[in-house]
Amino acid sequence: MKKAVLQLETLVCPSCSMKIEGALKSLQGVDKESISVLFNASKVKLSFNDQVLSIEAVHTAINKVGFEVLKSNVKD
Repeated sequence: MKKAVLQLETLVCPSCSMKIEGALKSLQGVDKESISVLFNASKVKLSFNDQVLSIEAVHTAINKVGFEVLKSNVKD
């Protein structure tokens, strides 16, 4: 499992967090218990299986619900 921290554009409402969390929970390979959307910091923390899912696919899922990923940091 890899851990990722993604910096997003500024989140303007708490329901934004719910949309992002829902999109990430639908992805195969994400540890659903590890998802943490930090509204005030506009960050997402999660763990994922890089054998099943790429960080680019995580970015795409977030983009599809209307939010831009500014940068991401992935660690083992």
